[in-house]
Amino acid sequence: MTAGAGQRVYVAGHRGLVGAAFVRRWGCRAALDVLTAGRGELDLTDSHAVQAWLARERPDDVIIAAGRVGGIKANATSPADFIYENLMIEANLIHGSWKAGVRRLLNFGSSCMYPRHCPQPMTPELLMTGEVEPTSAPYAVAKWAGLTLCASYHRQYRVRFLTAIPCTVYGPGDSFDPDASHVISALIRKLHQAREQGRRDVTLWGSGAAQREFLYVDDLTEACEILLRDGEGNEPVNIGSDDSCTIRELAERIAEVVGFRGEICWDHSQPDGAPEKRLNSEPMRALGWSPRTDLRTGLEATYHWFLSSHDAATDGATASVSCQAECDPTARPRANEGRKD
Repeated sequence: MTAGAGQRVYVAGHRGLVGAAFVRRWGCRAALDVLTAGRGELDLTDSHAVQAWLARERPDDVIIAAGRVGGIKANATSPADFIYENLMIEANLIHGSWKAGVRRLLNFGSSCMYPRHCPQPMTPELLMTGEVEPTSAPYAVAKWAGLTLCASYHRQYRVRFLTAIPCTVYGPGDSFDPDASHVISALIRKLHQAREQGRRDVTLWGSGAAQREFLYVDDLTEACEILLRDGEGNEPVNIGSDDSCTIRELAERIAEVVGFRGEICWDHSQPDGAPEKRLNSEPMRALGWSPRTDLRTGLEATYHWFLSSHDAATDGATASVSCQAECDPTARPRANEGRKD
């Protein structure tokens, strides 16, 4: 990001996976004043509070790394919460940013916005051309609304409000909550606990055949900085690693990292989610960006962070885990926890 002296950037959701990575990346730059707001200070679902805060703080740029997210189980049990809270957060921040004169805004979509059966690799013109994955439909619709809001404000007011669509993001700072974690953090937790308990086998949801693409969180924030600085136009931009694997292959790699030597079994009665999700990221490659972190290195770094940050051996050891969760960079367990503060 090209920063002038005293440039102010607001990171909404600074304790989430991606928000924290932005704060790490920009927090030490003297030219940048990184703004954050705790839950007690700002409720992102309150439109009047958001508008008043933005009008008072006057950020130059806004990063929307905030939202309610979760896996298949969470989406199935709380669909109204997922669509309502994400719609409110996006609408309040986008409209409030326009009213406050924000220069640039970066919103995050999700690969679950693409049709369930979509040509691969997926390109933005294919968005909403078919039925989305039913297990994440309310969330996908909310994310589509956020993208459309950004495009509409650009169209009517000529503001630079962008939407990035990342593949599955992971890394230090991820949520390992058994009811809200995504596939990599869910597998790390489950396989680590199985090793600690001396178990001979672990059963995971689905067939393991679903194909996914994974991106280390610090690589995502670098891509976003380049996009804000050098990108042109206002069309949504995919940010992927161009390195995909099946969930079965992912589980085997994570088992190696955590040291689990038992058998991995698959419960075929549980859903896989979309059969394949790979993003066409050629526009980002054209800007000179490519990910720096291979999957093995990223998994090791994430596991080390997990060990240093959690009582992994005993916390929630018997909880069921969905390993086919959809992705979102704003991963935190609850709409009002670890996202607004």
